[in-house]
Amino acid sequence: MLDLHWLNTFVTLARLEHFGKTATELHMTQPNVSLHIKQLEKTTRVKLIERNPFRLTQAGERLLKSAQRSLQELQVCQADLNAINDMSQGTVSIAASDIISRLLLIKPFQSFKREFPGIDLSLFNTTSTQAAALVKSAKADLGFVIAQKESQPLHFTELRQVRWCALGDGLHAWQQQANSHDGTLSDEVPTLILLGHDTRTRDLIDLALPSLQLPKYRIMEVGSVDAQIDWAEAGFGIAIVPAFSLHPKLNLKSTITPLPDFPTTSLGYIVRQNQVLSRAIKQLLQWVGEEITNSQHS
Repeated sequence: MLDLHWLNTFVTLARLEHFGKTATELHMTQPNVSLHIKQLEKTTRVKLIERNPFRLTQAGERLLKSAQRSLQELQVCQADLNAINDMSQGTVSIAASDIISRLLLIKPFQSFKREFPGIDLSLFNTTSTQAAALVKSAKADLGFVIAQKESQPLHFTELRQVRWCALGDGLHAWQQQANSHDGTLSDEVPTLILLGHDTRTRDLIDLALPSLQLPKYRIMEVGSVDAQIDWAEAGFGIAIVPAFSLHPKLNLKSTITPLPDFPTTSLGYIVRQNQVLSRAIKQLLQWVGEEITNSQHS
């Protein structure tokens, strides 16, 4: 019989390719990591890894695929069992970007802690793409994302439409200069402050940039919407951001220009298809919905 702890150690070692790092991540000693692998090889009666340099054998590659599927299925099963049991203790894990959590989740989380004091909330601060991966693997119970497409094995529920705007002074001046009929253009070009290429939001923005009618521009890439806002406020360029991110409480000083020609997208939440939702998660979603409604009216 294959021990689940041995399999978890093997999967982690295959990912990190280092006994010491595996021991650190799993809060084990390095000799115990080696012992788990030896016990696994003894039980399966095949060699699973080569140590110098580290690599999986053909048998190890085969076991890795099955072990990953089995461990993920058990994690999904445990999450559903917790929901069915309507747990009053434990942890609910949420994956969301910085801007979503900061503007839409703080008040719902406060209400959650008052209503469910025995349940801890764990927040993964991440991108929409990474949130989808966390929910898919059941490492997160719920994900809040922008621009999610319906795809197996995830189910997406829209909470609101997202429109875009430009934050930063001088956009109209650059556009007027570009459209002037005298044929003269300044050597200077505007700087657009955008998210990095590894985000789903950036993919949408790139397709819409021609509607700005700027023949030339520089791009400054940053890692979050918060950073876009900060750099634009500091005068380094024009940030293209979701309109809901420019909340009145931020007391922004730069010009805000709506971008109606940019395609709208959706903000919503993702869960695994056929996932059992606990009463606590359902209540949290209700509070988030109320917060979104309030923010639209503010």
